[in-house]
Amino acid sequence: MKKIAKDFTKGSIPKQLIWFTLPFMASNGLQVLYSTIDMIVVGKYVGTAGLSAVAQASLIVNFAVMVCLGFANGGQVLVAQALGAEKRKEMNRIIGTLFTLLAGISVVLSAVFLSFRHPILRLMNIPAESYGMAMDYLIICGAGLFFTAGYNMVSAVLRGMGDSKRPFLFIGIASAVNLVLDLLFTGALGWGVAGAAWATIIGQAVSFLFSIFYLLKRKEEFGFDFKLKSFVPHRQYVKMIMGLGLPMAIQSGCINLSMLYVNSLINDVGVVASATFGVGMRIDDIINKISQGIQHAAMPMISQNIAARQEKRASKVVWYSWLYAGIFTVFSIAMYLLFGRELFMVFSDDPAVHAMSGTFIRAILWMFPALAIMRGSQAFIQGIGNAKLGLVLSILDAVALRIGMSWLFGIYWGWGFFGFVLGYGVAAYGCAIPGMIYFLAGRWKKRKILADNI
Repeated sequence: MKKIAKDFTKGSIPKQLIWFTLPFMASNGLQVLYSTIDMIVVGKYVGTAGLSAVAQASLIVNFAVMVCLGFANGGQVLVAQALGAEKRKEMNRIIGTLFTLLAGISVVLSAVFLSFRHPILRLMNIPAESYGMAMDYLIICGAGLFFTAGYNMVSAVLRGMGDSKRPFLFIGIASAVNLVLDLLFTGALGWGVAGAAWATIIGQAVSFLFSIFYLLKRKEEFGFDFKLKSFVPHRQYVKMIMGLGLPMAIQSGCINLSMLYVNSLINDVGVVASATFGVGMRIDDIINKISQGIQHAAMPMISQNIAARQEKRASKVVWYSWLYAGIFTVFSIAMYLLFGRELFMVFSDDPAVHAMSGTFIRAILWMFPALAIMRGSQAFIQGIGNAKLGLVLSILDAVALRIGMSWLFGIYWGWGFFGFVLGYGVAAYGCAIPGMIYFLAGRWKKRKILADNI
């Protein structure tokens, strides 16, 4: 474990955070590259209707992925706190329990998606031109959800152990496979949107299987023996993972449901608005996920230091997270203002989409300062294991604000497409500001440390 697990309870915090963050930023960027490549290739070879289909169907699939990721993050917190408390023997049971639990959840979600695919797509108000293609994408990616959950499961454990390089390696392999197969299936063979879906799932399957083989060969360094008996769930850790992961999964689910609602409102405007919002969300997702690398790096650093009862070091991690996120946010806003239209042109050749891109950009930029705040505050809330507070803030963000403000601005005030996007963006402050106040108030210092129960 000396070669994989890292000790963040000593050393320079700014240096540790930046070097731990950079591979995560690259990994997240490559992960978004999956669906981004799908949309670029589909936009070139299929057109606006295909672009809309991928954008909408990928949002539905992403809902399930985020639910799985919520449980994976719960396991990550346990792994990090066990490591910080020097309870390494317990990590084998935690990892085995997490693997089995996530595999079961992914299979159940696949069954739900495939069984209720028609009602789900009808609720989305997907344009008639895109419906059949969206169905193909949903069936293929929904059936392969196990591989997507598997990659996130392995990455979460590695993040908890302080390893950011191997997740980057695994997602790099998946991205390379996805790119080659996208061009082959969608471009050369003309399989359309279904080709893009097959490319995505095969790429994720290759990544997951390679990661398991890689870690199996290095099981002593990894800290998990891969014996069949080790995959038997332990009641204690199932309860702890569910206690942390369920609120995180509901949190992710609420946010994605609110996104689906906003999409349904925009889909009523027409296929051009649907495609524009889909492209805009993909560009925003790239920026958001890359900056989320700061949060992914800060969370295990905070967990380890909290478990080691080094509260001042944990607080410093939050402050440096805000500093790095602020710098990245300034850069992102400048890129949007200078090259926003050109970014949309990469995805679509439709002049109508290009014309509507300016409206999207003017609205979405209001969200960026909130995201910078969330990188530190959300990492802290998750890192100390306060999943219930994270759930409350996400419900405020998703239900009370994202849905409510999109309806208020877009329908009640009649601002249309601009109002829908603006409501979607400013809702993030409902999570960012209370989270920042919670950290600054310091009441978290009285919480019981999660590692004491491991």
